[in-house]
Amino acid sequence: MVVLLGPSREAISGVTTHLNGLLGSRLVARFDLVHFQVGSEGRREGFFGRLARLAASPFLLAATLVRTGAELLHINTSLNRKAYWRDLGYLVVAKLCGARVLYQVHGGQLDHFARGSGLFAVFLRASLGLADAVVVLSRAQLEAFRARLPGQAVEVVPNGIDCTPYTRYNRAAPDPAAPLRLIYIGRLAPAKGLLETIEALRLARARGVAARLVLAGSGPEEPRLRQYARDAALARDVAFVGPAYGAHKAQLLAQADVLVLASYGEGLPYSLLEAMAAGVVPIVTPVGAIPDVVSEGEHGVFVAPRDAEVVAAAISKLAEDRATLARMSAACRARIAAAYSLERVARDFSQLYWGLCAMRTPKAAT
Repeated sequence: MVVLLGPSREAISGVTTHLNGLLGSRLVARFDLVHFQVGSEGRREGFFGRLARLAASPFLLAATLVRTGAELLHINTSLNRKAYWRDLGYLVVAKLCGARVLYQVHGGQLDHFARGSGLFAVFLRASLGLADAVVVLSRAQLEAFRARLPGQAVEVVPNGIDCTPYTRYNRAAPDPAAPLRLIYIGRLAPAKGLLETIEALRLARARGVAARLVLAGSGPEEPRLRQYARDAALARDVAFVGPAYGAHKAQLLAQADVLVLASYGEGLPYSLLEAMAAGVVPIVTPVGAIPDVVSEGEHGVFVAPRDAEVVAAAISKLAEDRATLARMSAACRARIAAAYSLERVARDFSQLYWGLCAMRTPKAAT
């Protein structure tokens, strides 16, 4: 019995995608998985309701662990102040109940979160040391955690997806005469570099490059982005299509050539894995776990964050060389199928779960 702690299964986030993937994977054939919701997504509550929920949630988790007899709590969290302090309470409760704890970090940088060697850094080290294992998404995170938490069990388990919806569409050979079809899928938020993406499209078109952009998502930046597109005379070349799910998302990706993800920071974005599985070549920033997935010139093009000029140059490069675009597209599909499938994720967590549960099993008398 494993309790998965994380946000609402209806929320729009990478962690929700991760949770739904685990709950729909082959893990359920080997473990009883129970979802324990944290956070405010999907809840309608006022200030006092939120306060009451925060106070009661650790006790509800304890009751869940005792009632189900769960041997393991799998915490899905990020390294920011709100998530850390909230989930620290759940970590302590689980240990008091005798459960093992797998602490998975989906976002945030450890060195940035625990600057220096002050009191908070010492406390953070001690608190994360309560976990029986820490799971991160990238090699860079692995090195940072092992340097900060000597002796702690730290493992890399990259995200994975069900590739089937994205591989069912055959991609036509790129037409050099057709406009380059750009796409972004995700939350329309400031840190995603979307203003730079629209500005890069304007620069590329000013140089004679035929290209169009689809923005699939919603968020606080949408009014600003719409106005920016109008001011840049790109109203007909930037399409806002709203959030995309399931078959609609797969179809949008099948109709795109290039994913533009000029984020300032990421963990391991599912939109990148889904786009590459569909054969969409990424223009990305080298942040988070992205360099673990994408090799420059083989699967895509790296650009510096906050630099519309280099994004425009990357768009121009791919628009002018459709043969290279086709080669990269095939390499993207092969990369995701080989190393970032949901089957691989289920297998990795199955091994981790069994190992942690075995630690809790008393030795037989001799």
